[in-house]
This record gives sequence, C-alpha cells and structure tokens, in this order.
Amino acid sequence: MIGKVLVANRGEVALRVIRACRELGIRSVAVYSTADADSLHRMLADEAICIGPPPASGSYLNIPSIISAAELTGADAIHPGYGFLAENARFAEICERVGIKFVGPSSRVISTMGDKSVARRAAHEAGVPVTPGSDGTCADAAEAKRVGAVVGYPLVIKASAGGGGKGMRVVEDESKLDAAFTEASREAGAAFGDGSVYVEKYLENLRHIEVQVLSEAGGKTAAFPERDCSIQRRYQKLLEESPAPGLPEEARKGMMDAAASLVDSLSYEGAGTIEFVYADGEFYFIEMNTRLQVEHPVTEMVTGVDLVAEQLRIASGEGMEVPRGASMLEGHAIEFRINAEDPRRNFLPQAGPVEFYNPPGGPGVRVDSHLYAGYKIPPHYDSLLAKLIVFAANREAAIRRGLRALDEFAIAGIETTLPLHLAILEDEDFRRGGVSTSFLSERELRNEEGLLRLVPAG
Repeated sequence: MIGKVLVANRGEVALRVIRACRELGIRSVAVYSTADADSLHRMLADEAICIGPPPASGSYLNIPSIISAAELTGADAIHPGYGFLAENARFAEICERVGIKFVGPSSRVISTMGDKSVARRAAHEAGVPVTPGSDGTCADAAEAKRVGAVVGYPLVIKASAGGGGKGMRVVEDESKLDAAFTEASREAGAAFGDGSVYVEKYLENLRHIEVQVLSEAGGKTAAFPERDCSIQRRYQKLLEESPAPGLPEEARKGMMDAAASLVDSLSYEGAGTIEFVYADGEFYFIEMNTRLQVEHPVTEMVTGVDLVAEQLRIASGEGMEVPRGASMLEGHAIEFRINAEDPRRNFLPQAGPVEFYNPPGGPGVRVDSHLYAGYKIPPHYDSLLAKLIVFAANREAAIRRGLRALDEFAIAGIETTLPLHLAILEDEDFRRGGVSTSFLSERELRNEEGLLRLVPAG
C-alpha cells in the first residue's frame, strides 16, 4: 500500500481523498494557497504545505511547487482529485519521471482521451458508437461544411481540447457556419491554448448519461450502472441521479458494455467516466473523463463501492476489492451541486464569510463539503460549496427526501443555488422523469414571494 499521498487539490474533493486515506491507513499531505490557510483540508490532513498565492496559476496549477511539496514531505503518490491538474498529461508524465505514483491512468492515456477528436476515433475503433461527424479535427470552415453536407444540420462545433461549453457553437444551417467556426476556434484557443475544433451532428431533446468505470491496467474492469446528468445550465451539470429515469435495461447494458470495451482497449488504470448522449433509443459516445467525477457519490450510494479507496488500491498495485453484484442497482440516489451563485440575479458569483452553516442529516443523507461557520469563501476558485446526496428505495422517495434535506440545509452570509434545486424538485415534468439537457433552457426562473419557481419559457 502507498504510504503517503499528497492531495493536489482543495475544497470538498481534497477532504474526500484525505478521509479515504485515513481509513486505509495512508498518511495525507494537503497543499494549499495563502487564500486557503483557514481551509478544512489543510486542518484535517496529517501534514500541510503552502504552495503559493491565491491565483490558481501560482498554486494549484503550479506543477514545480506541487512536485517540490511531494518531495519535501516524502509523499510517494499524488492524488489530483478533479479539476486543476487532474487531466493534465504533462503533470502525470512528470510524476512518472520523478518516481511519484500518479493516482490515475498513464500520461499516454490522458493525452489520448484528452483530445476529444482522438478520443472519438479510439471509441470508434473499440466498437463504441459515436455521433456522426468529422473524422478528427476540421482544418477550416470549408471542411466543416463538407461534413455538414453528409450528416445534415443542425451541427455542433466543439473544442477538441476542452469542455464545459467553451469553444462550442450550434449551427442551424450552412449560412451560419463560417462565423460560428471562427468564434468557436477563437474561444477554444483562449480557453485551452488550442483552437482546434471538430463537428458533430447536433442531437436535440437528448439526455446526458455516463458510466463509471474502474480498471486495473491489464487486469479486470468494472463498469457500474449509469448516472443521468441531463439537468444542466450552460453545459454545466447541476443535478445528477442514478438510475436514469425511464432508461430501458437494454440501453443500460449497452452503455455499460461499451464503456468496458473502450476502457479495456486503452489498458486503462484507475477510475474514469465514459460519457454518452442518449436520444431516440440510441446512445453515442461523446467523451471520456480520465479522473474521478464530481458526481461520483451517486454511484457510491447505489452500489456500495468506495471509488476513492478503489483508486488508491489500484494505484498501490493491490487490485480492486469491488464486491460481487456491485454492477447491480440498489435504490435511487440524487446529487445536488450547491454553488456560491445567486440564481435570483442571473447566477452572480458569491464570495465572503459563511455566517451560519447547518447541513442536513438523517437516514439516506450525505453532504460532502468544506464549509464551516466563519469560513470565508475566496473568490479565486470554482463556485462549488457542497454536494448534497440523498438515497432512498426509489426515485419518488428520493425526491421527497431531497425536498426535506434541501429545506433543512442552511448557509447564511452568501446566496447559493439551494432555492433552484428546490424549484427543480417541485417541477411536475422532473417528477415524472421528463429530463433532458434542455430542461432548464425551456423554463424561466421566477421569484414569487421570496421563492423561486420554474415556469415554461415565454
């Protein structure tokens, strides 16, 4: 077993890894910026070392500082969490070169799957269905037009090197493609340092469904039941659940088998997620995340598997301890991402002191958070404050539990997205399982007597 792990991250995911290390008898090292001097992850780790100033570029993205911290503290492994350097192939390669175990796949695999156009090709070669589109990146708008003439419109232009909606444009017809191609490429270059883009057929009324995998390099692979991540705002996930409401068993099995096939073809090591779109009874590969996902607790709740502990066991060379039957669903879980944003004012980012903090409790309720009363939320990082996960015997019971837990959750001093989640759960279409990636865009948020309501757009 690895003896000491440096956690190259912050916030709730850093705490998640530190807690898993403690349960496995592994010592943990927290790194923190000067803005995070009062953070829980610094306080709860066995050791902590400051790596730079508040801007992420000088601290959590500062590879020399993180490697130096690992060497100074004698860490023999680095867990990257998610975000920051978690999918940075260069960082993984440097860890390999200096003899520090990177808890995740090899730099080669990260590089392959990090380029979405290359990942599409790898999926196709593994027999996984991909959305009709370009074979690799498009050199210019003229090449994209040739693809459009074959697959039809609307098309979606996507950044090859990124995600989160940056470098993405939906094109309704050929006359709008030139301008959209230029805009998408420019935005991708500014966001990711790589302006290359590719195009796909744009599928409407779709669902975003993903499959969690664990794999030992050259060994066994486990694919777990799906998570539905369709409730999004501007391509950012807000709510995830498992199982996906109304998904046919045939589609579930097909996605799990496809995910396992792709992972096996890569000689993958560790945890990862294969993401699909699902529309009109068909599913298509869109990308792979070569890391732990924010929504991993959803899978943990319905399978009973500790995914972070399994990551550490795999990295140690011990192999997985996934129990028999873990690929079978039990109950229903929903995760709510609680962000420091004000939904009443166009999701304005929030920062400042937390005056009061009361997380919910009771059966089937889990809260992953780095908050405490008196903690000052810095303005420099991602807005995620907490993840509320509820579990119950079925979806209806999970929704009722979610309503109770959200109502009980209190964070004072700043505005959060808690009211938005209550509005989503109260929506009749959501309760019936009518979820899609256009769910929020088809609705307006209205403030009625201090409460948010979702109403049909227009």
